[in-house]
Amino acid sequence: MRRMAHLTASLRHRQGTAFAELGLTPAAARALHELDPDRPLPARDLADRLSCDRSNVTALVDKLEQAGLVERRTDPADRRQKTLVVTGDGRVVRDRVSEVMSDSRLLAGLRDEELSTLRDLVWKVSDGGCPEPCDPQ
Repeated sequence: MRRMAHLTASLRHRQGTAFAELGLTPAAARALHELDPDRPLPARDLADRLSCDRSNVTALVDKLEQAGLVERRTDPADRRQKTLVVTGDGRVVRDRVSEVMSDSRLLAGLRDEELSTLRDLVWKVSDGGCPEPCDPQ
């Protein structure tokens, strides 16, 4: 368990450093990653996706908006509601965030069969803790 915790800490450190280079905190990067650039989303739905309180999302969106990555716009279907829209700059940064989140350099020393075994084992031990249906792919 200690080695798994060490691996997790290493991944978080690498990601945190890369996100900081983009001017984002890990929480803001995750929020941006959860937004679909082609589908505006109400902040309450983002809160649900992040499993956090709406007040926390407000602060995250404020930071993303100040950075020019997200805009709040009135929903044309319901003028009482604001939606979150990823800007052009936000799309570029979101793509980079996705690359950072997919970076597998720590696993570069493993052969294909080792990667397959690792994937299967991680899937086996983590499945019980997934808050939503997980896809093993």
